Amino acid sequence: MKSKKTSRLILSISIVGWFIIALFVFNIVSINAQDNAKTNVYKKIKLFNDVLFKLQENYVDDIDINKLIDSAIEGMLDETDPHTVYFTPDEFDRFSTNTKGEFGGLGISIDKKGDYITVVSPIEGTPAYRMGIQSGDKIVKVDGEDVVGISTDKVIKKMRGEKGTKVIIGILRPGVKDELEFEIIRDIIKIESIPYAFKLDNGVGYIRIRQFNQNTTKELREKLDELEEEGIRALLIDLRFNPGGLLKEAVDTVNEFIGKDKRVVFTKGRIPQANMEYKTRYNRMRSDYPVIVLINEASASAAEIFSGSLQDWDRGLVVGKTSFGKGSVQKLFPLSDGNGLKVTTAKYYINSGRCIHKDLNDKLLKGKKVSDEEKEEAEKNNHQEIYYTQNGRIVYGGGGINPDIEIDQTRLSRLGIELRRKNSFFNYSVDYMIGNEEQVILDFVADDNIVEDFLNTVKQDSIEFEQSEVDTLYSWIVHELTNNIVSRKFGIEEGYKIIIEEDTQLQEALALFDEYSTLDEMFDYAEQLQKSNLENEMAKEE
Repeated sequence: MKSKKTSRLILSISIVGWFIIALFVFNIVSINAQDNAKTNVYKKIKLFNDVLFKLQENYVDDIDINKLIDSAIEGMLDETDPHTVYFTPDEFDRFSTNTKGEFGGLGISIDKKGDYITVVSPIEGTPAYRMGIQSGDKIVKVDGEDVVGISTDKVIKKMRGEKGTKVIIGILRPGVKDELEFEIIRDIIKIESIPYAFKLDNGVGYIRIRQFNQNTTKELREKLDELEEEGIRALLIDLRFNPGGLLKEAVDTVNEFIGKDKRVVFTKGRIPQANMEYKTRYNRMRSDYPVIVLINEASASAAEIFSGSLQDWDRGLVVGKTSFGKGSVQKLFPLSDGNGLKVTTAKYYINSGRCIHKDLNDKLLKGKKVSDEEKEEAEKNNHQEIYYTQNGRIVYGGGGINPDIEIDQTRLSRLGIELRRKNSFFNYSVDYMIGNEEQVILDFVADDNIVEDFLNTVKQDSIEFEQSEVDTLYSWIVHELTNNIVSRKFGIEEGYKIIIEEDTQLQEALALFDEYSTLDEMFDYAEQLQKSNLENEMAKEE
């Protein structure tokens, strides 16, 4: 009898906690009197209380009430968008740790698409990057355990761990029939915001912003100062695979190019507190050299605010592919007992009035099916929402940032994917340096003998290929080998300078600086292209 009373007491305490949480969440998502009149929240809470007590008293097996309530909360939030998330104490602690930019793990940015945890992008220089994990890979197993359908936070918990420990992940890769298995040694992941910044041979400055963390503005200012001292004639900012980050840093980095008191972004939500406006704060503005911003389908959130804002203020030409379209605002609420709640409270709009958020993504991330017709309709609507930059140029809304000039990226062949997956270049470069380090100088290039030796080595690793495949990829193989060998001796940045020579999307973007010396000339060219593409589409319809 005593145990039953104790059980009831514990359950009552749990119910009180649940009641407070439910009221708190309800007040966020349904605050006006009209909604309250339609839904009697107190009756629903009582109903929930009744169900919980009946289960506790009558269910055939013992029930963990805490887990049951956590599941109920997660089920409730499942009716919202995919970015509104409940955190248990452990999950909340990990989420808070992530904002510090250092943890033990693999080095991948992930998101949930349907039932699959999907790699948005590997982070350069990390174990996952070196092992050849790619954007679009679906993680299906961690240490032999099936993780399909499991929450993102739970999968992250399984993949993270102490430096030097091993984890085996199973991958499904688009275009590859069989499941791929990667054995990865965890390392401390320190997220450097700007891993690469250097002056190219043609006088153009190159900056890669990996993500927007608490040091991005400081790093960008330092890198720009160095490049300007070297006398750059133009600048290319690479935001591909940038998953976003801190809004403040996005605004402050835009400040460097457009000056003080300029509106960068504003938010609109259902409650007044969610409606905010963010302007540049500093009396800083860089020289008026032409800027190109390179984006792709994995550029998201703060990266979209940055690229879209330079486009809005006519301070940069945006090229590449339409960005991801993650433009919703989340606010973090600490709860009792170390729990937490991340709630979507608003959406981002950049200065021209364009909403960054692509609603179709929410549907996909919730695991719902999206038909080809829906995708085509969304793309069509995307180009019907017309906005204007500060100088009156036409830009399009509807979700994501649409580039002024679209540039495709060349895809790797089957052999290239297999060489990356098995980490063949990295492994070969390690063995090569054992007896040949003195021969490797800064302008080293892998010759035919090295390529032949490499191919003989990978054959022993059960990689099969035809000579025709090698011929097609020969230049790429040379650059990959050169990159990995040079990186072993002179550092990742020196190797990166080599590998970008085979980056067709980047090279096409850089070529614009040679054809056009000013941004106005680039804008005119982009307008001509858009008109030409529109005429071609109309001709097809006729």
